[in-house]
Amino acid sequence: MHLLVCGGTGCRASESNLILESLKRELEEKGLSSEVQVIMTGCFGFCEKGPVVKVMPDNTFYVHVKPEDAGIIVAEHVIKGRPVQRLLYVDPKSKEQVPDSKHMGFYRKQIRIALRNCGFINPENIDEYIARDGYASLGKCISELTPADVIDIIKKSGLRGRGGAGFPTGLKWEIASKNKADQKYVVCNADEGDPGAFMDRSVLEGDPHSVLEAMTICGYAIGASKGLIYIRAEYPLAIHRLKIALKQSKEYGLLGKNIFGTDFNFDIELRYGAGAFVCGEETALISSMEGRRGEPTNKPPFPAEKGFFGKPSNVNNVETFANIPVIISKGWEWFSSIGTEKSKGTKVFALAGKINNVGLIEVPMGTTLREIIFEIGGGIKNGKKFKAVQTGGPSGGCLTEKHLDTPIDFDNLVAAGSMMGSGGMIVMDEDDCMVSIAKFFLAFTVEESCGKCAPCRVGNKRLLELLTHITKGNGTMADIDRLKNMCNVIKDTSLCGLGQTSPNPVLSTINNFMDEYVAHVTEKRCPAGSCRELMKYSIIVDKCVGCTACARGCPVNAISGERKGPHFIDQEKCIKCGACFEKCKFGAVLIK
Repeated sequence: MHLLVCGGTGCRASESNLILESLKRELEEKGLSSEVQVIMTGCFGFCEKGPVVKVMPDNTFYVHVKPEDAGIIVAEHVIKGRPVQRLLYVDPKSKEQVPDSKHMGFYRKQIRIALRNCGFINPENIDEYIARDGYASLGKCISELTPADVIDIIKKSGLRGRGGAGFPTGLKWEIASKNKADQKYVVCNADEGDPGAFMDRSVLEGDPHSVLEAMTICGYAIGASKGLIYIRAEYPLAIHRLKIALKQSKEYGLLGKNIFGTDFNFDIELRYGAGAFVCGEETALISSMEGRRGEPTNKPPFPAEKGFFGKPSNVNNVETFANIPVIISKGWEWFSSIGTEKSKGTKVFALAGKINNVGLIEVPMGTTLREIIFEIGGGIKNGKKFKAVQTGGPSGGCLTEKHLDTPIDFDNLVAAGSMMGSGGMIVMDEDDCMVSIAKFFLAFTVEESCGKCAPCRVGNKRLLELLTHITKGNGTMADIDRLKNMCNVIKDTSLCGLGQTSPNPVLSTINNFMDEYVAHVTEKRCPAGSCRELMKYSIIVDKCVGCTACARGCPVNAISGERKGPHFIDQEKCIKCGACFEKCKFGAVLIK
């Protein structure tokens, strides 16, 4: 029997490391340590229900586990064979317990390729990775295939880069292979910076060897002998596990010189980023690795021609690399049978926001937004109405109810006014103001701009000023026209992808929620009741019982009235803090 304990960042923040220690201690006290193994794994994906403990081989899935639950898990499940009922997952629709994760709505439609080992193996034990066919694909490439054969397989698979742009991976490898140089590099982009995104982090924390193996395969295919992983320093657990994986791979002869007894040499080093979002762009990333300011450069030349220190460099992100070993082992035909005509395979999404099942999911390309949000995601929290979903992070756009049946792939999302991006997916409900949402993402872009080109450096600041103006009730219809014009100029003239896509949240919200913009500028009203400056608090006289709770809670003495009599809010004094709304127990305070 095995007890698998989630060791991802999210669950560790909720004391999963203490759960692991408690389980080991309970088993030792019962004399069962030799019969039952407790294994720390990577992320199971179902972050909303963490910390998670899975009992194998019966696949019992325990949610919201605490360190003090270790005793009952051992006493009841391990010794007596009876699942602990109160720790089982309860389906929100049927209200029934679902002990087996295979029958949970969250997992039912998922196909895990990039995440295949996350939640199943100890990421700090290379033997467990090898037991699941780890490094077999590397051995096959080196012993049975030529570099050209490897590239041909990746091209035929239809794999496209999972970092955002969706460039064909095999074609990128082919370009790098054809550029002759005395030194070439394989670069892994692990600089995951989208708000609400944690796909790459989870892969590195749960299955680091899959990325190392894939980079080594890439090195063999393009003729590179050195690999570099550019990872943000804010990912300490991922860095820790990568260091362990690198050490183990070198000890096993899977990295370094004469890999698998051949004359192929390949080694990998880590490079740390300081958290600059713009360094997710490959030329800015390379500049940062070289010790220079993280700023993008004009393309061409592309990194595959002239990259790290002027040498041909192939840059792929973590998720792209995680697919490579499986494509080699199962064949390009198998991989290309999944997904859509132009977008093959699966995509990992970080599902977050106003959704019941927050977590990490991997679904076939072509899965609809409706399936993801309402089946896998379990619908909107607190029975609220779905309003929009932001895909692609700050570079993406907000999609609405009319887009719910859109099959998700690279081309369909662009056609709908958004983009795939690296896989962030933030769900919004009826209480979200779309003008404020656009302002939030634009504020992030302004903060993260490198400032090299004027359209991004200056233009986005002007966009943010206009949006702030509108959310404060000072905008006009002319301001909306200015927003549109400025967005198009910035898209057409910015140097890199950050600036070129930064107006997407603004344009998509204008296109899909023009009525909200109009309400802000003509009626000086926020339909969602979210923009503080446009809120108006008033007291419904018929409901007010004169308890004085609102008056006592008001920090600026804006509420007057006699005890047991109706109260009134002085709009001149009101600072719209919401204290009166929170204090009132009779629903007498109205927000307009």
